[in-house]
Amino acid sequence: MTGRLPGPRRASRRRDAGPPPSPRARRIIRLNNGFQLLFNLLWWMPVFYAYQREAGLSDGQIFGIQSIYYIAFCLFEIPTGIVADRIGTRNCLRAGAVVMTAANLAPVVSPGYAGFLVHFLAIAAGRSLTSGAASAYLYDGLRAEGAGEHYLKAEGTARALGLAAKVLCWPLVGPLMALAHAAPYVLSAASAAGSLVCAVALPRLAGPRSGAPAAGAPDGRKERRSYGAFLRDAGAALRCVRASPWLAMVMVQGVAVFTLSRICQVNLFQPILLDHGIAETSHGGVLAAMTVAEAVASARPQWLGRRLSPVAWVSLLSLALAGTLAGITVGGPWAVIALLCVFAAGTGFAYPVQRKLVNDAIPADAPRATLLSVESIVDRGVCALAAVAVGAYLSAGRLDALLWHSAALTGVLLAVLQLVLWRGVVRRDGARTRADAAPGPTAVTTARTGRAAAREPAG
Repeated sequence: MTGRLPGPRRASRRRDAGPPPSPRARRIIRLNNGFQLLFNLLWWMPVFYAYQREAGLSDGQIFGIQSIYYIAFCLFEIPTGIVADRIGTRNCLRAGAVVMTAANLAPVVSPGYAGFLVHFLAIAAGRSLTSGAASAYLYDGLRAEGAGEHYLKAEGTARALGLAAKVLCWPLVGPLMALAHAAPYVLSAASAAGSLVCAVALPRLAGPRSGAPAAGAPDGRKERRSYGAFLRDAGAALRCVRASPWLAMVMVQGVAVFTLSRICQVNLFQPILLDHGIAETSHGGVLAAMTVAEAVASARPQWLGRRLSPVAWVSLLSLALAGTLAGITVGGPWAVIALLCVFAAGTGFAYPVQRKLVNDAIPADAPRATLLSVESIVDRGVCALAAVAVGAYLSAGRLDALLWHSAALTGVLLAVLQLVLWRGVVRRDGARTRADAAPGPTAVTTARTGRAAAREPAG
């Protein structure tokens, strides 16, 4: 981070394991696990498409709401990351849990187009409040306790536990809906309320991001509400990205993983299965198998080994995801299910590594939650464009073309990124070599410097 691009390669050779975390660090990890599990436990996920169809929404309305959701997420990410750095990441997690609880109740109160639109807009607001704040809180909290080396495992374990909970809960959605049609949304609201309990129990972090105004600043409340302060934080984040080519490239590299996983596992999951003749009654089992594969991989990112740098692993995994999408077009039903599970495992490996790469690339004194929100804005912005393309391809009945084109575009973009990275490394290494070869100070200069130093007063 001090200007040398290959820094993360050296960091990847450090040992991830260290001394056991302190009791306070273990408490942070446990409560983070509970928060991530409950906040992201959306019981309605396997049935939301059919649920909206039964409520009278057309395909155009359903995909239109999804596009609005991605755009709203981008817009909400702009202020929420700054809010997290101003009021504290812990307070932002609490606010996100409250919003998510209300969001899941919207379709129960108003089961129509307006209700589902409000539902997804509120979900965008709730998730944007926590998307950067959760990772920033965990990273800063463990580092403050001297347990920063446990961050990667903690991030992966939290994701794995959340996925395992979905495997256990999603098969129950069908029977529960037979008892109460709105059960998936009510249970999702109850889970979000449970995440609020975990957020309230999180310990306060030391430092300016703990959520309390600094000592000696009686007007801290006014400062937090100041529009100028928000602009300064946003400007500081953008200057940090501009001043750190490595951070910018790491953020851009993660776009491929996020977009491919989101579009495939959410928007294209059912169309792919239906296109290959896999009945709707089997979709829950396939989704459970994919979730198991992703959970196992998320819990064991260390299986990737250290022969390659983390940034190289993310690039290779992105290419593997693209190749899997291309393979889906030529496989039979069982091959498609297997490839979807491989795809899910690839995303499970990639997410924790990418998250740690970004956090490691952020300077210690930078607005971490704001910068993580910047990354999320880029990811969701690309997803918004991809959702429009998905709707156009599916309307034209060109699912296979969509998968092939997605794979090809991913390969081209990653090749360009690696070329930029390689040229940056060569340029930095060349500059360092020239600096090393430059002649040192002459004996006369050294003598003069020594005499001048001798005339300086001590202390």
